Amino acid sequence: MAVDKRSARLGVLATVSLLLLGLLGTRLWFLQGVRADYYQKKVTAAKTKTVYIPAERGRILDAKGRVLADNQRILTVAVNWSVIRNEKNRLDLFTRLSNPLKVPVDDLMRRYEPCYPRKPPCGKAQLYDTLLPLPLKEDVDESTVTFLKERSEDYPGVEVVEQYRRVYPYAPLAAHVVGFMGAINADNLKSYVLQGYKRNERVGQFGVELSLERELHGQWGKRVYEVDASGSIVRELTDERVDPVAGFDVQLSIDLDVQQYAEQALESELRNRRNLPTDILNNDPAPHNPLDRLTNYTTRVYAKLLPDGTRVEYPEWVQHKAPAGSVVVMNHLNGQILAMASYPTFDNRWMEAGISGAKYKQLFPRTNPDGSKIDPDQSILVNRAVQGNYNLGSTIKPFVAWSAMHAGLITANTVWNDQGTYTLQSIDPSDCQQNGGIARCIFKNATNRKTLLPSSYGPVTVSDALAVSTDTFFYSLGERFWMLSEDLAGQESLLKTNLARFGFGSKTGVQLPFEWKGRIPDDAVKKALVDKGVLAKGEVPRLVVGDNVQVAIGQGLMAATPLQLADAYATLANGGFLLQPTIVKAIYAPLTPDAAPGVAALDKGVIVKSFDRPSIRDSLEMPPEVLSPIIDGLHRVIRGKGVTYGSIGYHATTGENLFKGFPLNIAGKTGTAQGAATLPWNDSSVFGAFSLDDSLPYTIVSYLEKSGYGSKAAAPVTKCVFLAIAKKVTTDPVQVSDPLDPNSPYPAPPKALADQKCLGGSTGIKD
Repeated sequence: MAVDKRSARLGVLATVSLLLLGLLGTRLWFLQGVRADYYQKKVTAAKTKTVYIPAERGRILDAKGRVLADNQRILTVAVNWSVIRNEKNRLDLFTRLSNPLKVPVDDLMRRYEPCYPRKPPCGKAQLYDTLLPLPLKEDVDESTVTFLKERSEDYPGVEVVEQYRRVYPYAPLAAHVVGFMGAINADNLKSYVLQGYKRNERVGQFGVELSLERELHGQWGKRVYEVDASGSIVRELTDERVDPVAGFDVQLSIDLDVQQYAEQALESELRNRRNLPTDILNNDPAPHNPLDRLTNYTTRVYAKLLPDGTRVEYPEWVQHKAPAGSVVVMNHLNGQILAMASYPTFDNRWMEAGISGAKYKQLFPRTNPDGSKIDPDQSILVNRAVQGNYNLGSTIKPFVAWSAMHAGLITANTVWNDQGTYTLQSIDPSDCQQNGGIARCIFKNATNRKTLLPSSYGPVTVSDALAVSTDTFFYSLGERFWMLSEDLAGQESLLKTNLARFGFGSKTGVQLPFEWKGRIPDDAVKKALVDKGVLAKGEVPRLVVGDNVQVAIGQGLMAATPLQLADAYATLANGGFLLQPTIVKAIYAPLTPDAAPGVAALDKGVIVKSFDRPSIRDSLEMPPEVLSPIIDGLHRVIRGKGVTYGSIGYHATTGENLFKGFPLNIAGKTGTAQGAATLPWNDSSVFGAFSLDDSLPYTIVSYLEKSGYGSKAAAPVTKCVFLAIAKKVTTDPVQVSDPLDPNSPYPAPPKALADQKCLGGSTGIKD
């Protein structure tokens, strides 16, 4: 019996042993067969060291080859991650490095552990790639490098690596276009890593640096070295060498000479509008309050009734805020943009200056010192040319005129009897405000400063209406479009459809980030605004006619960007071709040689892709009988003549006084976008114009926020820029910028025209 039990136990032990041997054999087979490659790589990795080599980023050039964004080789002190995994060793090494690097120990610790000295998790992700040495300080001087190399045994794992730093030689010129770079944020990290980026790379954050990041970036290279047990390099494994590939060079269509002048003219005029004299002298240009309908016409006081019935009076003369603006200069034959100015601006060198968080908050605050929200008018990191959300005022009228003639509502010879006011015909009188309803049914022309009554122009054609900018002519067209749409129930608003053909309500597709698509109001837009609480829920669908009436003069819910407006005017200038605007002229193969320091030899570069050929988005029907009266009216805005009617007699066009003696043949339209609460000091100034000279194929749009009438602020800027392009005025030479002042409290140095005579002149007429 005992023998049987012993035999049974031995049998069990033998079975278990066989099972264990089987499992061991299976494991060995798995390791030697299935996972052999994996473990071979682990062994190889332990015997090798991979050094990744950064690629030189492509340069950004202006139209003449001047380098707007360049690369500077810098030395960076870094340390191997494996050396500092142990907390005690890490603290010891960083303590000894703090003095020669002139970096606090805590800052070095936070490079390794972003949450330091707090315990994770703290919501901060590691910024640095563990496949690369941990950078401890960028842009160190040669003396520091020598010090560390001579004492390498005291600083184990510490090495000096070459990197590139982005430099902007002409900053802050064209800062909104060129853009800047910054660290990869957590939201985009995965996407960038999948594209072959390293975690601690700097990438484009704004402007062309962002929109053309893939073209500019290049490809990393690497060197693989065999190392001994101590980690010392034995030899390079040349068969695993990968050379870095530099990024493509990007040539912009921006001409620095025009860009600089546009920025100077814009800033100069904005400053002038903010600093108008307060004393009223002969024809003082300070903003004058047109008298409201609630004011008796014998007292020069501007008055409003608040919703609660309170009467508020405002002084006759008020200073303009004039906080911001933009200028767009576009070649209307190929869509290339010569200049795109946005104010207020910034110096993109600050983003590469290694400034502290406190300094960054000083330059680019998110809140005021008291904690209140920053005035959006003062926003700096906004390219207003492509991001501005603006009413267009009367600059929309040429496109409404085309729409009306294209739809057959009017012809060039149709006469409208302008008596200064327009009353809606399609609204039930009981819905009108004057009868206790909620609908505004009476619309007026701008107040004439001589009569203090709405201006009246008598019998006018479409050319007359554009020349003197009568509103009632276009109010009537707005209502007729709405009535036509009502007759065609279920179809898209005809006015919206026609305006959309000029590019309004959709992005232009320019190679810049954050472009706003604009807005053409319709029932869907209105409902969305009601849902957001922007519009009153009491508005009923039949009152949407008011939207069309307001759109017809560029007010209300209609909004666009200055670039969209420039593209639309370019369409008139070139005879009906809606072009794709481009900020890029060409993309060159990497490492375009230099003709001189800071200037690329474009003739010796290799063009990979050219944008010289225009890209047509739409072709609009513009027969002479439609286009000619529009061009004639816009030409009269500049040259005259106006119209003669009523007690005033001769009514000048909105630009003829400003452009007296102007040496260039241009056509254009002034506009005043009504501001908040319809208070005149909140009005914004806009002017769109294009050359009628084939040798000067340019369209220019200027938009100055809260700066008054279009003829007073925006038109002078456009006038000056045209003169500069035609070389009729002296311009400052474009020079490399002075060194950045790290102690400056300003995001960008002020700019102004040396000679501001071209800004002079004013019509004193709204619109």
